[in-house]
Order: sequence, then structure tokens, then C-alpha cells
Amino acid sequence: MDLLKLIIDYHKDAERQGPGSVEATKKALRYLPKLNQESSILDIGCGTGAQTIVLAENTNANIIAIDMLQPFLDQLKSKIKDKEYANRIDIQCLSMDKMNFPEKSFDVIWSEGAIYNIGFEKGLSLWKKYIKNDGYIVISEISWLTATRPKEIENYWLNAYSEIDTIENKLATLERCGYLPITHFVLGDYEWIENYYKPMIDRSEAFLKKYNYAKEVRDFIDAGIDEADMYQQYKQYYSYVFYITKKSKE
Repeated sequence: MDLLKLIIDYHKDAERQGPGSVEATKKALRYLPKLNQESSILDIGCGTGAQTIVLAENTNANIIAIDMLQPFLDQLKSKIKDKEYANRIDIQCLSMDKMNFPEKSFDVIWSEGAIYNIGFEKGLSLWKKYIKNDGYIVISEISWLTATRPKEIENYWLNAYSEIDTIENKLATLERCGYLPITHFVLGDYEWIENYYKPMIDRSEAFLKKYNYAKEVRDFIDAGIDEADMYQQYKQYYSYVFYITKKSKE
């Protein structure tokens, strides 16, 4: 059974495909200058668009929302249909490492919980050319909250995402890639448990039933439950962190 198809089917009807919240997106927005009708945002790895909607509702900017998974984009299209801001959101099925926008097109690049797909440093380096001079990049990225942590959780996340690192080292990477950090903040339990893991687990039984409790599907569901259990046990050691930064002058 194709794992990608399982991932899409399991997450496409969810409000979020990772930890986050309306409040966190709005908090990150407050650190940016006011965005008007002349402003442009590129939302990379938008998923079904939870943050895209918040950006549209809380700015007057024009938004291009991209994701490589069309079923997620179809959900976003249905969310914005007939909304007063629908004409400000351009949805494109596009891989984050194969973009061909004109250079210096965007005032803001926004990416919540998605840059890991190509790697933190690679994404920062590839995307910089699309940001206007003195433009901004806002990213949420899985990060260690402590200098040391138990081996079990360290090995778990290093196997899942080798670029997980401390906040200090993430900030150093941002500077090395040509960005000036403005501020950062950590997502809390609510964004992980109530907005992501609980809805995910709540729909697991129906998903298993849909696939007649096939072993591959059970393994897939169990992996998600294991991840949620890991968070409950070790949440003091890691979280998603919002990094709000400005492009350095060239």
C-alpha cells in the first residue's frame, strides 16, 4: 500500500497537517509591518491552508499558496470559495524546491511546519532570492528546547529529521543563510495536542475501518500514536518554534 497515498487520505480532511494554531499565526504576524494591497506573501507547503486563511483574514496582502499535494489544495479551494478574500489567494500545485517565481517577488515568505521536507538550511538558501530587499521570512521548525535530552527522544527525532537542532543553532543557521533574526517563540501543548494529535487519534478508528484494518494501515496509525506518546513523555525537550526574520541587505 502506497504510504504517500495513506498520508494524503488520512490528513486531507484535517484542519491541520501539523502542530499550530490561529493564535500562533496571528502572533507571528504581529512582528511584521502592516501588509497592504500592494504586499505579497508566498505560503510554502500550505497544506489544506489553515494558516493561509489566517493570513488572508488578518492582512490585505495578495497570497500565493503552494503545496505539492493537490488533494490538500482542493480542500483549501473549498475553504475559500465565495469568501471576500478569495480573489487574493492564488493556489498552485508546486514543489517547494522547484519554484520559478521572479526574483524578489515577495514581501514575506511564510512556511509553517513544512521546510523540513527539503531541509532547513537548503530551504532558507533556495528561497532567499524570492524575497524582496528588506523582506521577511517566517518559519515554524522543529527544534530542541534544551542543550541535552534523553537518548530515546534524541534518537527518535534524529531518525525522523536529521536537521533537528537547538534554537541557538537554528538562529545561527538563519544568520549564515543571510537573514537577521527578529524574534522567535515556542508552540505550546495546545498547538500539539488539541490541534493536531487529538483530532488525528480521534479519526484513526474510522480510518482503520475504511481500509479493513489492513496491517500496513495499522502500522501507519500506530506510528502516529507513538509520536503523540513521545510528545507527551518528552515535550519539555522539543517543540515547533516560530522564527521571524528579515532578509539581510545585499
